[in-house]
Amino acid sequence: MPLKILVVDDDLGTRLSIGDYLELSGYSVIMADDGQEALSMVEKNHPDLMVTDIVMPRMNGYELVRRVRQQPEFRLLPVILLTARTKTQERILGYQSGCDLYLPKPFELEELAAAIRNLLERSQIIQSEYRFSHQESLDGSNLIKSIHGQNHLSTPIVNSQLLLSLTTREQEVLELLTHGLSNAEMGNQLHLSPRTVEKYVSSLLRKTETSNRAELVRFAIKHGLVE
Repeated sequence: MPLKILVVDDDLGTRLSIGDYLELSGYSVIMADDGQEALSMVEKNHPDLMVTDIVMPRMNGYELVRRVRQQPEFRLLPVILLTARTKTQERILGYQSGCDLYLPKPFELEELAAAIRNLLERSQIIQSEYRFSHQESLDGSNLIKSIHGQNHLSTPIVNSQLLLSLTTREQEVLELLTHGLSNAEMGNQLHLSPRTVEKYVSSLLRKTETSNRAELVRFAIKHGLVE
């Protein structure tokens, strides 16, 4: 199924030229002639990317992007703003509203298509990683619930299942945690940023259903998750 692009512009000629070019490039294109109509189409059609003008009746492009970004399901929607306004402050307003790219008019359709390809590729990678991370979290949580509910399993089998749910990085972080290292110290040893280390710690807390680091360390030692 071709990726769907929403083109928003109150100028019919601009809409048609962009739409025709993108359809020839293999995309499915839907169109709106003002921000209010575009907002409804985003909610109804869930496009993969939006290209929008700024100066439009009823709702301008800045407000359209802000309204779209307020909805959680569209926070990652790639957005390109098209406009004849090229002043620095106006570009800043565009990025503050939440656009991914600000393309001044006049522009070449080939350049617009290249920008769209780049944003769509990046968006698909981000969404794929998000889905994988979300599924991994669900799998880990379900495994813990299964372990707690299967009292007939022996402790070695339970420990083995829990270890299998931990990634290599999580096991490394867990081992260092038992030595009382800080995020910065663990990051130095593992060549990670403190923020990334904190994400691994949070994942470990979730998978072991513990509420803090001290409890996590006790859990790990009790169940033989660390040497």
